[in-house]
This record gives sequence, C-alpha cells and structure tokens, in this order.
Amino acid sequence: MAAEVSKIQDYAIIGNGRSVALISKRGSLDWLCWPRFDSASIFGALIDPKIGGCWSIRPAHDSHVRRRYIENTNVLETTFVSDTGKIVLTDFMSVTSEEEKKRRLWPEHEFVRLVKCEAGEVPVVVDFDPRPDYGGTNPFFKDEGKLGWRIGVGTNLLNLRSDIKLPANGNAGLSARLTLKRGETISFSLTFSKEGPAVLPPLGNLVAEKLKLTIEWWQRWAGRAKYDGPYHEQVMRSALVLALLSYAPSGALVAAPTTSLPERIGGDLNWDYRFCWLRDAALAVRALFSLGYEDDAEAFVSWLLHATRLTRPCLNTLYDVYGNGIPREKTLPHLSGYRNSSPIRIGNAASEQRQLDVYGEVIEAVSHFFCSEKKIDREAQRMLCQYGDYVCRHWCEPDDGMWEPRTPRQHFTHSRASCWLALDRLLDLHKRGLVKGLPVERLAQTRERIRSDIEQRAWNSKLEAYTQVLDGETLDANVLLLPMYGFEDATSERMRQTHQRLREKLCPKFGLMYRDGRTETRCEGAFGICSFWEANFLARCGDLNEARRVFDAVLEYANDVDLFAEEIDPETGDALGNFPQALTHLALINAALSLRDAEERASKLERR
Repeated sequence: MAAEVSKIQDYAIIGNGRSVALISKRGSLDWLCWPRFDSASIFGALIDPKIGGCWSIRPAHDSHVRRRYIENTNVLETTFVSDTGKIVLTDFMSVTSEEEKKRRLWPEHEFVRLVKCEAGEVPVVVDFDPRPDYGGTNPFFKDEGKLGWRIGVGTNLLNLRSDIKLPANGNAGLSARLTLKRGETISFSLTFSKEGPAVLPPLGNLVAEKLKLTIEWWQRWAGRAKYDGPYHEQVMRSALVLALLSYAPSGALVAAPTTSLPERIGGDLNWDYRFCWLRDAALAVRALFSLGYEDDAEAFVSWLLHATRLTRPCLNTLYDVYGNGIPREKTLPHLSGYRNSSPIRIGNAASEQRQLDVYGEVIEAVSHFFCSEKKIDREAQRMLCQYGDYVCRHWCEPDDGMWEPRTPRQHFTHSRASCWLALDRLLDLHKRGLVKGLPVERLAQTRERIRSDIEQRAWNSKLEAYTQVLDGETLDANVLLLPMYGFEDATSERMRQTHQRLREKLCPKFGLMYRDGRTETRCEGAFGICSFWEANFLARCGDLNEARRVFDAVLEYANDVDLFAEEIDPETGDALGNFPQALTHLALINAALSLRDAEERASKLERR
C-alpha cells in the first residue's frame, strides 16, 4: 500500500528511550526502527511511500485534525472531527518504572494505539503494512488466533494484537474497515522480540492501565525539572524530545531519529543522523544539568567518557549508541527518498572526518558537569590530560569543521576557538583541583597563542566581522558561540559588529539565519540552531527585548506540537532535514537559560 506523502512538520514523535516512531497528522505510522535508533526500518514510508511500509488508522472520510501531547508526556493524541462524529487516536510506546517491570512481564519494545469514538459514529480504516529492512523484505504473517498475528522479520518477531479482527489483505498486509459509535474503543499492541519467546501484553482494561502508567512515568520525569524561566512550555517540550532521543541503556544522545530527510527537496543533501555526535555534548550537559536532570547529564557524561576512551587521544566525530564506531556510509538505491530526494544513506562518512572542535566540546561537557563537588577519577584525568596534549600539538592544523563540508580541509575559526576552549577549561579544572598532572605552563602558553591567532587572522577589518576561516571573507553563524565559550564578551565592539554583518548577510527573514555565507548554502534552508544562537547572543548582550523578538520569531516555525527539524525553508516555512533534531532543541533550551539568567541579572540591577 502506498502511503500519502506528508510534510516533515506534519509528523510527531513518540518513544521509550530505546527507539522512536514518527506519526503523521493522518494517523499513519511512517517511521519505526526496532530495536534501536540505527536499526533497519520496519515502517519506512517516510523515505519511500510505495515500498517503505506504514500503519495507518484514520477516518474513512475527510476530517479536521488537531493534535497534542498529554501534558508533560510523550503520549500523543490525534483528534479527527468529521461530519458524522469524532474519534481520538492515542499513540504511545509503553514505559514504566523498574519496580513495575519486576512485578509483571513487560515487553521491552511495545507500540500501543487506542482509538476512541467520543461523538457520533465514525467509519474507520486500518491498514497495517510493515516492510522490514528498509522496505527490502516482505514479512511472513501467521494468524495465531487469540494471540494475534505473528510477523516474521528475519530472526526477529513482531506480534500484533487487537480486540478487532484484522484479516489479511492479499498484499502482504492486514486491513480492516469498521464503524465506531460513541463510547466505543479499540486497541492495538505491536511488540518486537529478538529470538526466543515474546512477552505478549494483555489487551482490554490492562491497555488502559498501561497508558496510565506511561503517562505517570513521563510526568514524573518532567516533574524533576527545576526550570521556572521564560518559554517554559517550549523548554519542557524540548526536554521531552531530548529524553526520546536518549538511548536509555547507555545514556547516549542521537542527533535525530531519522535518515535522509532532505535539506533540499529533490536534492542529494540527505544524511543519516541516527548516531551520537560529540559536538552535541557540551550543549546537552549544560541543558540537562541546568534543568535539573542531573542523572541524565551524568549518564551522558559517562557514555561520553566511555566512548572516547576507545579511541583516545584521537576523537571520532560520532559514535553509535554504545560508543562504538559506526558502519561505513552506503546508499540504498531501491528507495525513492522523501519526495524523490535521493540517495537514501545509512551510516555517515562524517565519522571519517577530522573535526578539532570536538576536543573543546568534550572537555567543556566534563567541566560543566563537574562544576559541583563531584570528583573526576584518575583514569578520566589521564584521558583529559592526553586530550590537552593532543590539542597543544594539533591546534594549528586544518580540519573539516563543524558543518562537515565534503571539501578540502581549512583553518576554521570555530575549530580554532574550540581548541582554545579545550585548554581554557582544562586549566580551570586544574585550578579547581579536579585534574592533576597537567603541564600548566604549556597549556597556558598555547591557549594564548591560539587567542592571538584568532584575534589577528579571524577578524576581517574590511568586513568588520569574524569570518568562517582564518584570513577569509566568508561569514559563519557559529562565531556567535565565542561569547558562550568565554572567548570574547558579547558586548565587545567586534562581536556587535559581527552580529550586525550576520544579520545583513545571512538572514533571509527576521528570526531566520543561514549557517554561513557560501553561495551553495542558499540551496539549503535556514538553520534553526543559528536562530537560537542569535537569541542566546542577544541575551548575553543584555538586549533582552531583541532576544525575545528573535526567540518569538523562530518559534513561529515550530510545528503544531512544538517540534523542530534541522532547517526551515525561508520561502514556505516548511521544515527541512532530519526530524526532530536534538541540536535545535538543545539550542532552544540554552537560549532560554541565557535569557533567564540575563533577566535575573537585570532584575537585580533594578533593585539596587
């Protein structure tokens, strides 16, 4: 069955800390990879509507649609209102406490769908069409009677149970047509198991209990937040997105749960983001720690230290959720791609790039996390010393940069500033007595050499701006991070002039910003992260009204449930790139934190 093509922003996300599902406004499950984020898709209509596979539950006739997450949860409700009545579709992946799991059998991977008629009567269409292995396999279906359908997926099993009959449709799928009357509810449970007997969840009233337990689990998680600043609703939704993109068994954070959603419709800027970029580290730790999620921040730092131990003193750009290397990038030519945007890639060749900025991000993450009374163990101290030595030896060399262009290496300003950041934070850790054995004088001297290099070569007096590369003439939004790193005050003349040039040259509309000034960048969308960097910068400048104006402007491009992709099409406002993207939501949180801190400082000054 061919699925209808939805806009990227028409999707919402649910999950359980191990995998996620993307569900369209039409009630179609179009993306699900089990058992983990980077597994092959079981439902993949997102990247090929004809052969990818989907699971659709929808009214038979045209309906008005509205969606919401149940407050402070990742439980999605989609309401369909037609001429004849109203139904509510509730989607969630079951999750509960470890204590509850000990009390009863609980499947590790379960996707639950509930449909309730709340008014009138509504004809409903159900089409279940899994296509494992990125649409490359037609699964084997076996009717197990009261135990539902068993679906063979290689050596793995799917089990689909429902309280309605789902007959085979003759096209390697299941279909049903029924009419729901007011007060009637039907439920579906899909589970995944690897080799061995599956845990089959009960249906009926226990599905309602499972929904209750899942809601309670998420609301307890959300209740741990200590944030009381501006944009509270958007900050909490972003935090809940990060929880979905975190792999609970290891603490890793994936960049996005999807692959190959295009940065240019019909183009080839399609990448696999289902891995863990070290660059996200510092932003993630600051966001989680500042919001009160210290356990989550600690889990991520533990993963970070584990993953980087395996390759030290060299750091890879990205790792899988267990801290291992990722598979070589390859394409899947049998898939058409989202709106014919091909190729579809799995794996990511950026893992083979050299990106010196990751040293600064890793050490900044460790520094931020250990700002309290926590101690750094000796092995981690030795590792950090090795990273400091590596930076001292290699800071002046070219690299591939944070935007990962597949072009010759250059001397990127941001990479150079991140090397400065690495040494600055190491010296601070030494000063606090957390890291011993550092060659302090060498690190301090190298730090000053890097500063001098940036100040002399990254500043273009003709442009009156910091540039993307040393001795260059191209602008880059990532220089707005210099104040966040502590390299230069946001109120300095150079930073104010740089910001002005970025607005003049990189902003197609107020609140939107391209990542850099290269001509080919205009073929992409504006980057959401750059907009939140600007809001963050303005907050640090003390220009609170302008910071809020930018923040409000970019929020207009979130979808109806406050989710962001990587990019925004300035012409249409449509989402572009992988969805939802951790880095955009991290930048939102950190911009809100900076705005809160700036408002608190301003309030204290007013009271004096």
